[in-house]
Amino acid sequence: MESRRLRSGKVAQRQVLYLGEINDSQQSSWRRTLEVFDEEQHRFTPLSLFPEDRPVPADAVDSVQVKLSEMKLERARPYGNCWLGCELWRQLQLDRFWSEKLPPGRESVAWPQVLELLVVNRLMDPGSEFRVYRQWFDQSAMDVLLGQEARSVLAFTATLEGSVRWSSMCCCTT
Repeated sequence: MESRRLRSGKVAQRQVLYLGEINDSQQSSWRRTLEVFDEEQHRFTPLSLFPEDRPVPADAVDSVQVKLSEMKLERARPYGNCWLGCELWRQLQLDRFWSEKLPPGRESVAWPQVLELLVVNRLMDPGSEFRVYRQWFDQSAMDVLLGQEARSVLAFTATLEGSVRWSSMCCCTT
């Protein structure tokens, strides 16, 4: 509803948008805008989704009936904050900076990716490297954002935990 005060002091209201059922033209328009990524063909395909209890319209070409009562969300992980952390890392050109400062070694993992994982973790949910390995990584979307090497980065951070603690203990005791 939109309310406007008239010169007379009265308030006039008008309906701006009705959030009830949509008409046929709105429904066909909505159906055209829904796109699903087809993993086999590696492209987006328009697809119409309909609840199981309603008939599929005759004009719906590619359609799927969905059992809404049986839908469930599994392994929901935050993605946006991880993506933002990685995007900030790239826009600040820290990936380029650390790639120049830390050349590839004998390790099976790139040091800049280890740093990116740890920095994004510190920005979002600070904790120990061991916690990153045991808990945070599996609950975040960093495996998707870091690519195929993510598991090796994660395993490498687990080995860092012991060496970081050991080196910090040595520094503190001297």
